[in-house]
Amino acid sequence: MIKMHFLRQSQFLPVSRTVLWDFVSVPQNLNQITPPKMAFKIVGQKPDFAYAGLLLEYKVRIPVLGWTDWLTEIKYVSEGYSFMDEQRVGPYKLWLHTHTLEDADGGTKMTDEIHYQMPFGLLGEIAHVLFVKRTLKQIFDYRREKLDEIFPSN
Repeated sequence: MIKMHFLRQSQFLPVSRTVLWDFVSVPQNLNQITPPKMAFKIVGQKPDFAYAGLLLEYKVRIPVLGWTDWLTEIKYVSEGYSFMDEQRVGPYKLWLHTHTLEDADGGTKMTDEIHYQMPFGLLGEIAHVLFVKRTLKQIFDYRREKLDEIFPSN
């Protein structure tokens, strides 16, 4: 049986939802909020913004796997509020990542929710326990820190 894993992270940023949307909906900005050791690189055309149906191809360096091709599709967009990307090709059996922005007093609450499944059955689950879960947490902790730097509190 394949297990579904879940990661959720929320943070408050002291900027308007519109300003934050203008940042998170631009695929190239992933470079700024992805750990340098992953060497994130968009392949091919670099779109100006995320839209439903967009296929985004990139290369990323993943511990143990090395360089990995990853293709995601932006599945839906609620302009200014949320979008979901779904892995088409990549290291996971399933990857659904929803980005949601909500107005909050004095800024915006941003929430990332990821539903994912590991490949390779039991071996994938062992890898999840040994390093994947921890690595994903580190990636999203880094993202939180970088966003706090980009959009600092007064």
